[in-house]
Amino acid sequence: QVRLVESGGGLVQPGETLSVSCAASGGTFSSYAAGWFRQPPGKERVFVAAITRNGTSTYYADSVKGRFTISRDNAKNTVNLQMNSLKPEDTGVYYCAADPHLPAGKSWSVLISYLEVWGQGILVNVSI
Repeated sequence: QVRLVESGGGLVQPGETLSVSCAASGGTFSSYAAGWFRQPPGKERVFVAAITRNGTSTYYADSVKGRFTISRDNAKNTVNLQMNSLKPEDTGVYYCAADPHLPAGKSWSVLISYLEVWGQGILVNVSI
């Protein structure tokens, strides 16, 4: 089973761009669909984006569609989330997730408890 480690979070101002990355190790990452979730302060963890095993299809929450881009590099065992035009409501702990069985899709918004592998999370703070 793979292990996931996020990196790249931090403090940015509204309207700015930030990328977070997730590095996988210990398994065949290309066999896992992958995605990103976030947990705003005091709220539940929610779906942000997902990508299929081969990277050909992507899925986004309505709140980030058109601003965020998920991508993966299976040769480097990484999945990335580029976040443009950041808003204060994008603030939260961002978690990388992966699963060897569930196909990537917006259904991950309700399948969160079934996803097998999670990173430890990284803080993104969008504030003036």
